[in-house]
Amino acid sequence: MTSFLSRLFGRSEATPVEWLEIDELSRRLADGVPVVLIDVRGPDEYSTPPGHLPGAINVPLPELPTRFDEIAADDRPVVLVCKTDRRSAKAADMLLSAGFRNVAVLRGGTDGWHQKGLPLD
Repeated sequence: MTSFLSRLFGRSEATPVEWLEIDELSRRLADGVPVVLIDVRGPDEYSTPPGHLPGAINVPLPELPTRFDEIAADDRPVVLVCKTDRRSAKAADMLLSAGFRNVAVLRGGTDGWHQKGLPLD
């Protein structure tokens, strides 16, 4: 199914993951640039301190494939985040393999965001 979707959406298997720096995402959010911010951590990590990025929705990594339709229905670019950036990189690979475009991973995740002193919800 994945290769069918890749052919359907024109993605080659070698499409690299885009990495987004924390400062750049912070600027985009401050400027009102529309993005779908998806936190792929588990619900417990998402809701406990230090928290999640403002406006992020929680779609745990294991649930991601079951929510492709929901994500595809939103036309905004997707930015994936987790605690560091490992799970979000896996999530990006999953989305890209399914034919999504405009997918980026927040380098450093919520840990990096928090270390910069940026607000978390």
